[in-house]
Amino acid sequence: MTKWFVKIERGIVDKPKFDQFVAAHVDYVNSLIENGHRARSGYWQARGGGMLIFQADSMTAAKSIIEADPLIANNCVEYELHEWCIVAESPDF
Repeated sequence: MTKWFVKIERGIVDKPKFDQFVAAHVDYVNSLIENGHRARSGYWQARGGGMLIFQADSMTAAKSIIEADPLIANNCVEYELHEWCIVAESPDF
């Protein structure tokens, strides 16, 4: 059964360094979407962090997905990874 996961992140580098990897991050999230992970990614309006929601088969698979994200691989953010147990949802999500 596919599970939902949430990565909550906080930026740890200056904006110019962070911005070097944003396009690669967006491309990576788009590849997750294309591969059936139903990913959604965004940043906090106040800046300094963001969130990625996606599906994976297990926590181990989710960790592998997160570690391949260019923002993680290039040490731009610290993150927490959580399995998200949905109790109500829209069929569109």
